[in-house]
Amino acid sequence: MSRTRNYTEDCMEIQKRFFETLQDLVSENKVPGGVSGYLDTYGIDKRHFYTQKKDNGRGYFDVGWIVPLVRFYRVSPLWLLTGKGKVFRKSRTDEKT
Repeated sequence: MSRTRNYTEDCMEIQKRFFETLQDLVSENKVPGGVSGYLDTYGIDKRHFYTQKKDNGRGYFDVGWIVPLVRFYRVSPLWLLTGKGKVFRKSRTDEKT
């Protein structure tokens, strides 16, 4: 079982943006199979995901969870990491904002 971690405020904000963005994509039917499909497709342990979502101080959050959002759903890595700029990129190379 994972212990509670002392995540930095920045990491807590990244987690918040991750969970909110994933939920938005699921609500818009842009993720085949919904949250479960995302977790299965990208090899994310469901127990870890839901435990972390419920208690964001748990030590399960992994940066690898956000990679598919950037790689396949065109979520801006700048926005995920800093909260600045637009949530979605128009193209794979649109990272100037």
